[in-house]
Amino acid sequence: MIFYSSPPVDGTLRRYHAHPEAWLHRLPDSISYEEGALLEPLSVALAGIERSGLRMGDALVICGAGPIGIVTLLAANAAGAAPIVITDIDENRLKVAKSLIPRVRTVQVQTDKDAMAVAEDVKKALGQEAKLVMECTGVESSIHTGIYACRFGGTIFIIGVGSKNFQQYPFMHASFREIDIRFQFRYMETYPKAIVLVSEGLIDLKPLVTHRFSLEQAKAAFEAASTPAARAIKVQLLDE
Repeated sequence: MIFYSSPPVDGTLRRYHAHPEAWLHRLPDSISYEEGALLEPLSVALAGIERSGLRMGDALVICGAGPIGIVTLLAANAAGAAPIVITDIDENRLKVAKSLIPRVRTVQVQTDKDAMAVAEDVKKALGQEAKLVMECTGVESSIHTGIYACRFGGTIFIIGVGSKNFQQYPFMHASFREIDIRFQFRYMETYPKAIVLVSEGLIDLKPLVTHRFSLEQAKAAFEAASTPAARAIKVQLLDE
């Protein structure tokens, strides 16, 4: 597998990049290059929606309101999940999620609470236990919360990339309640579907770009992306 920007393969932080034509997707005139760049995180979300088996009317919890969590929210909303709760420790990100999908219910994670207590907050906001949890952080405590928030026979679908170190999960709780724990690493054949959803107006990616920099400002762009105080959702480098 070759995936640009995944070591040892070089990335695309350059003005021009030669790419095999067979693996390109033509953008319609209705989709800007800025939106086109966001088809990649949308593809992550679409793969999760498809592989997790999400259906209309499914009670859904999304753990994490970062870029992947918010794009997952947009995709889940288009897919008809209801009700939906999204969690995060950052109040600003939850406000962004609410501004994009007003019907979403938000839970700000209090770091002084353990996973079971946070899960109770999540279930209260959802009004029930979740049929599906889409975990978009990879953080061990967040995964625990997702497991505790699941109903009997529910699924926690882990999209987030966690630590390479060993993680512990509440094994017997998941076992007694027959909760499926599944993972996602890559996506396949999602770009055509992503292009249709954006071009038809079912998913609006434009609000996700909160910061824009020129290629010469790349260092500042990375600093904004990695500094919580910058309140960045998606940072883009533009060839001006």
